Amino acid sequence: MAYVGIVLVSHSATLAAGVRELLAQVAGPDVRVEPAGGTGDGGLGTSAGRIEAAIRAADAGAGVLVLADLGSAVLTTRTVLADLPAGPVLVDAPFVEGAVAAAVLASTGADLATVAAAAGEARDVPKF
Repeated sequence: MAYVGIVLVSHSATLAAGVRELLAQVAGPDVRVEPAGGTGDGGLGTSAGRIEAAIRAADAGAGVLVLADLGSAVLTTRTVLADLPAGPVLVDAPFVEGAVAAAVLASTGADLATVAAAAGEARDVPKF
């Protein structure tokens, strides 16, 4: 069975790797979670090349969901997606909560639309 893959686009490689570590606990080994954090020289920022490579690595055949942390990460991701064949989906969701919700649903074998919806719904979960 193919599972939806997840790409984490962050300005920080450490942040993306940390969220990936968290998702590994909730999604298990079948869901491909790929971080795309930081710049090529190890600095803060985003890298189109890292994002594209992460999308390719996360693709197991069921689609790829992309979450981005901040504004320019969204812009860079949109630029990358515009140059790729249709398929990967950038979701408007909180970075950590959306990623966790997506990972849980992806681990059940849910389709890309269902995984994306779960990530987006995480925005409305109260924290009180």
